[in-house]
Amino acid sequence: MAKPLKDSEKRKQISVRGIAGLGDVSEVRKSFNRHLHFTLVKDRNVATPRDYFFALAHTVRDHLVGRWIRTQQHYYERDPKRIYYLSLEFYMGRTLQNTMVNLGLQNACDEAIYQLGLEVDCIRVWEALAGVRKSSLCLEFSACFLDSMATLGLAAYGYGIRYEFGIFNQKIVNGWQVEEADDWLRYGNPWEKARPEYMLPVHFYGRVEHTPEGVRWLDTQVVLAMPYDTPVPGYKNNTVNTMRLWSAKAPNDFKLHDFNVGGYIEAVLDRNLAENISRVLYPNDNFFEGKELRLKQEYFVVAATLQDIVRRFKSSKFGCRDPVRTCFETFPDKVAIQLNDTHPALAIPELIRILVDVEKVDWDKVSTEDKGTGVEGGALRGVSRVLECRSGVQQPWDFLKGNRPSHREPLGHRGTSCPPAHSSLSRQQHVATLFPGDVDRLRRMSVIEEGDCKRINMAHLCVIGSHAVNGVARIHSEIVKQSVAHALSSWWLTCLLVLPAPPPPVIPAADLSQQISTAGTEASGTGNMKFMLNGALTIGTMDGANVEMAEEAGAENLFIFGLRVEDIEALDKKGCVSLHVPLRVWQHLGRCPEACGGPRRALWPGPCLPG
Repeated sequence: MAKPLKDSEKRKQISVRGIAGLGDVSEVRKSFNRHLHFTLVKDRNVATPRDYFFALAHTVRDHLVGRWIRTQQHYYERDPKRIYYLSLEFYMGRTLQNTMVNLGLQNACDEAIYQLGLEVDCIRVWEALAGVRKSSLCLEFSACFLDSMATLGLAAYGYGIRYEFGIFNQKIVNGWQVEEADDWLRYGNPWEKARPEYMLPVHFYGRVEHTPEGVRWLDTQVVLAMPYDTPVPGYKNNTVNTMRLWSAKAPNDFKLHDFNVGGYIEAVLDRNLAENISRVLYPNDNFFEGKELRLKQEYFVVAATLQDIVRRFKSSKFGCRDPVRTCFETFPDKVAIQLNDTHPALAIPELIRILVDVEKVDWDKVSTEDKGTGVEGGALRGVSRVLECRSGVQQPWDFLKGNRPSHREPLGHRGTSCPPAHSSLSRQQHVATLFPGDVDRLRRMSVIEEGDCKRINMAHLCVIGSHAVNGVARIHSEIVKQSVAHALSSWWLTCLLVLPAPPPPVIPAADLSQQISTAGTEASGTGNMKFMLNGALTIGTMDGANVEMAEEAGAENLFIFGLRVEDIEALDKKGCVSLHVPLRVWQHLGRCPEACGGPRRALWPGPCLPG
C-alpha cells in the first residue's frame, strides 16, 4: 500500500510543470475557439471583430503566463539585483503584435487565423492603445527600456499609474482641435491582472509628531493603491518581466448611511476624490486644484512603489509574506531605482522617510554626502529629459509641506542641513567652506530656493539624491551639466553618465526622414535611427540622436542644417526670441486650414483674416 502523501507534497502538484509549446497551428486554432466560446461566451454568429481580438489575445496570453510565473520563480530562487523603472507614463503601443513576435508565435497565429477565414491584421487593430502615455519621445524610451531589459534577461520592473482615461482623443472640428476623453478601458484589458492582495495605503496631509520612539505621521487621509500587473516578454528567451501600474481606490467606497438618508453625492464623494488621482493622465494644472492633483499623482506612484520595493527586498523568498531580510546595508546591492525625469523625484525624500521612520535605519547609513553612496543614494538613479528640466521644475515649499508634512525634514536635510546626529558637515556647509562668500553659488546649488516663496528645485533634488544622472542622449547630458545643474556638475564631475537605449528593430521604410527640432530642446527619440537603418536620407538639425548618428555614420551621410546648441544659447543671451515671427508668415499659415477644407483662421491674436 502506497504511503499517504503529506499536504505539502500534495501541493507540489499545483505547479507550472512546463511552458506552452510554440508553432502548433492546430493548438492555436483550438485555443482561439475555446476562448471565443468559453471565455467570451460568443459564437461566430454574434461575435464582433473586437471579440476575435480578445479571443486571440487570450490565446497568446496562455503562452505568456507560464513563462511569466517561471520567470518570477527564477528571480526569487537566484535573488539577483532588481531594477525598478519609475515613470508617470509608458508609451507601450499595442501589446498583441509585440507579444506574438517576442514569443515566436507570429507565423502560427497568422496561419491559424487564416484557416478560420480571418486575418490577423484586421483583428489586431481593435486593440486599444494603453492610456498610460502621451506621444512623447522620452516615454518611448520607457517602453524600450522595459523591452530591452526583458530581452537581456534582467530582473526589471516598470512602475507607473493605471490611468482610467489617457491623454485625450483628438478631433478636428472647423479647423480646431477638440479633445475627448480616451476611455481605453471601456472594453477591458486582456493583458493586465489585478493584484488586490498587494494593495497598499498611501497617506496625504496630516501632521508630524516627534516621540521617543521616533517620528509619527498622524491624522492623514488614506488612499489605497491597487496594483495591476502587465507582462513584458523578452525576445524569444522565455523571460517575461512585469510592469505594475497603480490605481487609486478609497478605503470606504460607499457610505451606505449617507445614501439611505438621501445623500447620494456624499455617499460616493470619498471614492471620487480618491479615484481622481488615477483618473486622467496629466490633468490641467493652470489652477490650484490641478497643481495639487499633479503633485498627488507624483507622490502616489512613488509612495506605493517604494513600499512594494521594500516589501520585495525584505521578503526575498517566492510567495513569502514574512520578512526574510531585515538588514538594509545590502539594499543598494539588491535594488536599483531609475527615475524617469523629475516627476518621480519625491522618491528621494520618501525613501529616506521609509528607511528612517518606518524601518528605523540610522541616518548615517541611509544617506552620505559622498555622491549618494548611502543606502538611499546608492539605489537611486535619475534620467533627465532636459526640456522640462531647463524650464526649472519647481514645487512651492509650503504647498509640498501641506500635502506631505513628513517630507519636510528629509528635504531640509538634503537642501540645507543635516540632522543633529550627523557628525559630518552638511553639503551646504561643505560648499560654503570650498567657496567662502559665494552666496550666489549656494543659491544655485540648493534644493530649497529661498525667496518670497520657498521652492523645491526638483532637478537639483534628483542630482543630489541620486548616485548618477543621465540625459536621454549625449547632447542632453551635456546640457544638464552646462545649464540645468552646472554648479552641481562642476562639484560632482562623475555624476552624469550617458546610457543608450536599445530601440525596437522594425519601422516602416521612408525616402526622407525629417528631424528638425531646435538644437538642444527636444528629447532624443529612436525613430530617426530606424529610418536611417532602412535607407532613408536624414535631413535635420544637430539635436538629439542626430549627433550620434552623424558621428557613427559620418556627417556626409546626413543633411544637417540650422544652428548648433551654442549658437542658440548665444541668440538667447542677445534677447532673440524665436516667437517673433513676421506677421506675413502668420497670415500665410492662417490659410492652411482653408486649404484642408476648413474655415480660414487667424493664428495671430486678433480677428479672422479678411477674404
